[in-house]
Amino acid sequence: MQLEFLLEQVVNGLVLGGYYLLISLGLSLIFSVGGVVNLAHGAFYALGAYASVEVTQYLGFGPAVVISPVAVAILGIFFERFILRRFYTADPIFGLLVTFGLAMVTEQAIRIIWGAAPLSASIPPAFHGSVFVGDFLFSRYRLLILAVVALVLLGVWFLLQRTSFGRVVRAGIQRPDMVAALGIRLEPYMMAVVMLGVGMAALGGAFFAPITVVQPAMGDEIITVAFVVVVIGGLGSFWGVVIAALLVGVVRGITINYVPAAGEASIYILMFAVLLVRPRGLLGERIEKFE
Repeated sequence: MQLEFLLEQVVNGLVLGGYYLLISLGLSLIFSVGGVVNLAHGAFYALGAYASVEVTQYLGFGPAVVISPVAVAILGIFFERFILRRFYTADPIFGLLVTFGLAMVTEQAIRIIWGAAPLSASIPPAFHGSVFVGDFLFSRYRLLILAVVALVLLGVWFLLQRTSFGRVVRAGIQRPDMVAALGIRLEPYMMAVVMLGVGMAALGGAFFAPITVVQPAMGDEIITVAFVVVVIGGLGSFWGVVIAALLVGVVRGITINYVPAAGEASIYILMFAVLLVRPRGLLGERIEKFE
């Protein structure tokens, strides 16, 4: 019985890890290619959740989880074009301060538009209840989230590893000087990277709105964990962030069930332990500044 309970918590932890992955992977890509610490990334996650709740009222859950990420990704075009692009070659502290300010502005805008009180979002009726997998009992909705995260992960991997776009992005992460020497401008690629990154964050907000609290400060809460995941996984590493997100989710999920008071602390202890052994993170690579 104890083993069955533990395995159920591992699966729940993987769902939590998938949640972290959708936010952290985009954050890592934006920093790795552009060199900007995007503290506003959590704000796009919050916008995705709020937009999903709003659209669900009129069109239903299915259209909401499609429209919300697309709308936020389009918003990402303006974010990259008029804000991020100014800081690619500047001192990183400037980009950090500006995106921090944008995160604060977005949070206050959410309070003005939707109010300070939490919004309620419900799991779609088709995914109510649980299913038995062998001797294990799992939530239908959490299994749906796992499937969606797996599909998104497969799609992003294919984009980065099997397309010309991905080859340029990976070269831009590792050797931007060589990319520039070949006459390839990274700015257009960076716009697509930002759209992909903020779109994934919004997708995370849309899918997790029914099982989390939709409130104005939710972006601030997730951004800290996202940075922990990126640090553990290692900058510039796709699979490092994937492994780190799932590891953090499982460790936190199991800890919360056995030692609830230590749930939050467990991820920071994990980060400390990993950095003692691997200062660059699990699979971190040496990357150079965007030029």
